[in-house]
Amino acid sequence: MAIGEDTKLEELERIKGELRELMPLLSKWRVEELRALVSKYHEAKWRRRGFRKYGSINKGFTQEELNKFLGAIKEPRYKLLFEYQAYLALRVGEVCKLNIKNFDFNSRELKVKTEKAHTLDVLLVPRFLFEETLDYVRERTKEIDNAQGYLFYTDKTRSHTDKPYFDLDYIRKVFRYYISLTGLNEVYDTTEETIPDRTKRRLHRLTTHSLRHFGITAFNRAVGGDIMLTKAFARHREVSSTQIYVHIPRDALFSAIDSAFPTNKIFAENKVNIR
Repeated sequence: MAIGEDTKLEELERIKGELRELMPLLSKWRVEELRALVSKYHEAKWRRRGFRKYGSINKGFTQEELNKFLGAIKEPRYKLLFEYQAYLALRVGEVCKLNIKNFDFNSRELKVKTEKAHTLDVLLVPRFLFEETLDYVRERTKEIDNAQGYLFYTDKTRSHTDKPYFDLDYIRKVFRYYISLTGLNEVYDTTEETIPDRTKRRLHRLTTHSLRHFGITAFNRAVGGDIMLTKAFARHREVSSTQIYVHIPRDALFSAIDSAFPTNKIFAENKVNIR
């Protein structure tokens, strides 16, 4: 008999409770051993799901694509939300929960609770985005107050959640709508599911996380490739994580290939004849 979802959740909570009591009693190497075990299982789980690496495919927006995408959005809440992702490289879970209390309107500073690192970071809001935010707040003061200060409040009459802010899945659907509307809904592959009768999923090049890719890449270019400064902007623990997000434009790559291997010189040296 299959174990019910409620039973699984109860078992998970029991195990988590036992781990909380046990962790302080374990030696450092035992904790590392446990961490390695969980990491190994997690890696194997995703490998079974059959996700392919996308190699040199740039999963970030180009400036042209971003302009096209943002230009199609007429609802101010959606546009400002996606702009915060693109220009401050916020994760979708972080941007949905932005609250008035996170801002210092005198210094343009924004406190961000970083999801993965579990830290509280401070970023400077670019001036154009800050001014846009001020106008947005002035025009929607009542709605934001009613939503407990959350900038990206829900419409209670149309919302399927009790949360005063946008649900992540809802924002992903909004994103996909505008991506399709602007003709940017590019699919680069499908999953290779190993579970019988499980439907393959299409892998989209552009997702909400692509806005974060754009922000980190754009910042890295602006600071001349300074990876440590970019790491701080991206709020990563490790430089290796930051490097994943820094994309080299295809035209720059192709130009470098031509420069590294001058066609005429190579053909001349090897006496290759092309007909």
